[in-house]
Amino acid sequence: MLNQRLQQRMLQKLSPQQILLMKLLQIPSLALEQRIKQEIEENPVLEISDEFDDSPADPDNDIDERSETQADDDGPDNDIDLTDYLDDDEIPAYKLSAGNQSADDEKHDIPFASDTSFHELLISQLSLHNLTEDEQSIALNIIGNLDDAGYLQRDLNAMVDDLAFTQNISTSRKEVERILRIVQDLDPPGIAARNLQECLLIQLRRLGNIPGNGLAMLIIERYFEDFIRKHYDRIKKRSHASDDELRQSINIILSLNPKPGNAVNEQARDNHYIIPDFIIVNKDGTLELTLNQRNMPELRLNRTYLDMLESYSENKGRNSTGSQKEAVIFIKQKIDSAKWFIDAIKQRQNTLYVTMKAIMDYQHDYFLDGDETRLKPMILKDIAEKVSLDISTISRVANSKYVQTPFGTFLLKSFFSEAIQNEQGEEISTREIKKILSDCIESEEKTNPLTDEELTGILKDKGYPIARRTVAKYREQLNIPVARLRKNI
Repeated sequence: MLNQRLQQRMLQKLSPQQILLMKLLQIPSLALEQRIKQEIEENPVLEISDEFDDSPADPDNDIDERSETQADDDGPDNDIDLTDYLDDDEIPAYKLSAGNQSADDEKHDIPFASDTSFHELLISQLSLHNLTEDEQSIALNIIGNLDDAGYLQRDLNAMVDDLAFTQNISTSRKEVERILRIVQDLDPPGIAARNLQECLLIQLRRLGNIPGNGLAMLIIERYFEDFIRKHYDRIKKRSHASDDELRQSINIILSLNPKPGNAVNEQARDNHYIIPDFIIVNKDGTLELTLNQRNMPELRLNRTYLDMLESYSENKGRNSTGSQKEAVIFIKQKIDSAKWFIDAIKQRQNTLYVTMKAIMDYQHDYFLDGDETRLKPMILKDIAEKVSLDISTISRVANSKYVQTPFGTFLLKSFFSEAIQNEQGEEISTREIKKILSDCIESEEKTNPLTDEELTGILKDKGYPIARRTVAKYREQLNIPVARLRKNI
């Protein structure tokens, strides 16, 4: 049965300005520059100032004496109030920088690298082979099915069906295997393998008759399972190899690339640059924090549109047509949008600065010399209480932001960690435990690596009462394998 009733509810909704600010907070400086360019393209009222103004404009001062006079003269018949939009100096050169530039500063463009993917690299190498049209199509189909690591995960029978239904090419599994071997001869070595064993064998065959390569191929072909489990004694017994011969062959295998497709992708990633959002400088024991805003444009409102409103206001709308009023309303909306955007940028910069300043003060001892053992336990709530902001706001600030320090550039969220207590009852950061754990494993005897139980004992001797399962969890977070897989002969 349907009925109607009244109900009161309290709902909390974000305004468009708040949504804009939240979106701007969570993007880094490099993405912010692109976002500003996008806003300028979408909003004709917003523009980049060509002049350098050393005095920051006050976006709250929106009404000058002339506009106040006009407001007094406006009659009740004028249905469009333009007093808040007329100002000769309406944010003429609002700067995203907080007065930390001069007119003589040299601006540097952010470098971008244009790279070729390994799929494109393989396709370019096919032209060096004398292939028929059908063979070329089969080779392209194989390359198109390679994953990011360079492996062929698709079944060859399924590829035969794909070629028949999508390209009307009638072929066989034997023919696809023949073309696959041609693709496997391309660079980088090991490409288009169907599993790790085949990938390593392809690379070993490329090495030729170098010392130790014959035994290395025998190990991968016959004793692959023993090799990945590091059962070296069993391999030595079955292959009748000496310790030196086995060590030489294993070193050859370990020098191979298990993910050949990543060889090109990683090179492309190495050419990309991290643009820090914050810069911390240690000047004689005093930490100084600045926002990195070197290439940020100076924003202001377009004078042409303000003049249009001024002209309309002087005529007080007399003899105005409906299309003119629609144009005025459109300009007002764009001016509001531009003001919101500029104000959101300003709020973003302020929020970033106060948050990073609180983090720097909280981790003052660490930022002095970069010693990870001096990192204090810190969670989002600690910083949120210091700056009187919501935890979600702190999370947006810490997300994908980088800080440049005298000892390196780091992801901001890496400074947040949980706390544990040592034997003296003092709270210490889990980063400190991980650093000690990493140092212990790095200095261990590789022929007899430390087990998790032994690592637990070492940490307890140093005053950190941690369970073995916790040590195993920290070791996995550091991407360190178990003792058996760290063993060398």
